[in-house]
Amino acid sequence: MELLGQVTELLRDALGSPWLWVLVFAVSGLDALVPFMPSETTVVTVAVLLGPDPAGLVLLAVVAAGGAWAGDCLGYAVGRSAGPRVIARLQRGSDGRRRYAWARDQVRHHGGLLIIAARYLPGGRVASALANGSLGYPLRRFVPLDAAGAAIWAVYSVLIGFAGGAAFADEPVKGLLLSFGLGLGLVFAIEAGRRLRSARARSDRRPRGRAEAPGPGPELSEVDCP
Repeated sequence: MELLGQVTELLRDALGSPWLWVLVFAVSGLDALVPFMPSETTVVTVAVLLGPDPAGLVLLAVVAAGGAWAGDCLGYAVGRSAGPRVIARLQRGSDGRRRYAWARDQVRHHGGLLIIAARYLPGGRVASALANGSLGYPLRRFVPLDAAGAAIWAVYSVLIGFAGGAAFADEPVKGLLLSFGLGLGLVFAIEAGRRLRSARARSDRRPRGRAEAPGPGPELSEVDCP
C-alpha cells in the first residue's frame, strides 16, 4: 500500500507535465515487446488521478491507443523479419514457447479475433504480435484490426480507471484498488471462457465409439485449442 501511494503521488505530480503523455505512449508501446511493462496499470492509474476530466481522459485514451498500436506494429515487424524458428527460440522457457505455439495456431484459424482479444491475456499481446508477423499475416489486415483492438483496450482501461476515481475521488489509492479489481475480474472471466472453449473443442475432437458412429464419422470442425 505504501509503494502504491508513492507511485500515485509521483504520477499526480506529473499530471501537468507533457512528459506524462510521453511516458504513457512509451509504456503502452513497449508492452508489445516486453511483457512485464505495466501498460494497463499506468493507464488506469492516470485515469484515476485525472478524475472527472473529459478532455484529459479522451487524450489519455488517444495516447494509450496510439502507443499500443505502434508497439504492436513494431512487434509484427520483428516477427516478420525474424521468422517462426527464430521467434520460437526467443520465447525462452516453457511458458513463453507455449504462449507462442498457442498464438501461432490461433493465427492460422482465428487471426482477426486474436489480434483484438489476445491483449487481455497474460503475455498474449507479445505472442500475438510476433506470431502474426512471423507467419506472414497480411499487413493490410493487421494494421486496421490492431488499431481497433488498441482503441478498445485504451477506452476500456480509461473507463476502469474513471470508475475507480469516481468512487473514491479523495482517496486515489482506494480508487486504484477498485479499478485493478475490476480489471482482474474481467481478465479472469476471459481466461475462464477460453479454457471452457478449449475443453469443449477437445471433447468434440475425441473419436466417437463404433456404437455411436457405425459408418464413417463426420469431419471434425477445425476448432483450434491451445
